[in-house]
Amino acid sequence: MHPLDVVKTRFQIQRCTTDPNSYKSLGDSFRMIFRTEGLFGFYKGILPPILAETPKRAVKFFTFEQYKKLLGYVSLSPALTFAVAGLGSGLTEAIVVNPFEVVKVGLQANRNRFTEQPSTMSYARHIIKKEGLGLGGLNKGFTATLGRHGVFNMVYFGFYFNVKNIIPVNKDPTLEFLRKFGIGLLSGTIASVINIPFDVAKSRIQGPQPVPGEIKYKTCFKTMATVYQEEGILALYKGLLPKIMRLGPGGAVMLLVYEYTYSWLQENW
Repeated sequence: MHPLDVVKTRFQIQRCTTDPNSYKSLGDSFRMIFRTEGLFGFYKGILPPILAETPKRAVKFFTFEQYKKLLGYVSLSPALTFAVAGLGSGLTEAIVVNPFEVVKVGLQANRNRFTEQPSTMSYARHIIKKEGLGLGGLNKGFTATLGRHGVFNMVYFGFYFNVKNIIPVNKDPTLEFLRKFGIGLLSGTIASVINIPFDVAKSRIQGPQPVPGEIKYKTCFKTMATVYQEEGILALYKGLLPKIMRLGPGGAVMLLVYEYTYSWLQENW
């Protein structure tokens, strides 16, 4: 799924469609990246997700369950409990993943051939040396990452578990699998549509600035306002199609694997 993530980031950081290097469509972006950067151009920034993905998902589901248990002591409706627990898990997940995202976005934005760009470790060291570990360096875009993951998980878990409880369980294992997959697909898609303005702001803050040496995109909501004023409302939805293509089915698979594995562990352990 990583090539879709590269394309999504490229769409989100491009500002002007009149630029001859800008991508006109999803197909055009794939053709241009392949032609100018080669096949490995689609795998720029792949190491940070590989390193972060397992702990990130573990944090996502573990903290969701813990927040859900904690909220059991509060008089919240079951529907609201799922959403609030999802919000909490997303905010926690963002703390873990943000430094990896800063490195990943910087590498994905680099349009040199794969062999000409810095390695993941050397680029991370460059950020730390030049900008430090704080909110202007390896943790820049932190509030946007909080918003992106918090909103996504709130909608993702809230929609999935509430809708799953409404639609009757099917006795046929295949149909039951398809029921859960369909709800998971919708959950990932709707969550992607709702949280993408935070994603665009995050890419602008963590990616290259329009004028080198001058920080234009610094804080989450100010970045959103700037993008809206200069480029219009649709600019806050750049990269939506590759994001949905990645997180719609990806979100469904993730929830199904989680549910079936969790159920198996409870029965056998």
